[in-house]
Parts: sequence; structure tokens; C-alpha cells
Amino acid sequence: MLCADEAGIADRLLLLSYPLHPPRRPEELRTGHFPRLETPALFVHGTTDSFGSIEEMRAALPLIPARIELLPIAGAGHDLATKQNRDELAGMVVNAFRSFADAPAV
Repeated sequence: MLCADEAGIADRLLLLSYPLHPPRRPEELRTGHFPRLETPALFVHGTTDSFGSIEEMRAALPLIPARIELLPIAGAGHDLATKQNRDELAGMVVNAFRSFADAPAV
């Protein structure tokens, strides 16, 4: 929310498991600041996250006027780690953010 209120405080954002809403309360969206967010942002989100489904994230992210990308983590919940990705998760996120950060802000 700080970046939405103070544009230019950061060049890029990496948002891990953004809590779109409290679990089992999808009507309580935490997106009020999204239309004011002008900082390019990479969202990394588990496909089984109880704080917002991938479909809910895909529906909410267009509210952000900045360049955004969504990196879904298959089979992961809010902690992003699974038995299958535990060893490569950190590297995958770092590589995705490096690619995102190197791309023009548009």
C-alpha cells in the first residue's frame, strides 16, 4: 500500500503470496489501493492459496495500471512450497524477478 501512496519509492515490487482476501471471505478484497499502484510488480502466487485463487488474482490484477506479471506456483498454498518444488522454488522466484526487473517498465 505504501507504493500506491508514494509513487517512486521503489522501482519494482516482488509480491509473494499477496493476501487478496482473508481465507473463506472472498467478499473482503484487499484491492482498494490497486488502481493507485504505479510500480511494476511481479506477483508469485500458489494455485491453492486460500487467500485468493489464481482466477481471483487474474481478475484483480488488471486493476493495477502498472506493468504486472503473475507467476503461478502449481500445487502450492500460501507458503508457496511443495514437496516437488522445495529445492528449486527460491531459484525459480529469483530468476523470474530478475527477468521481470530487466524488462522495460513501459
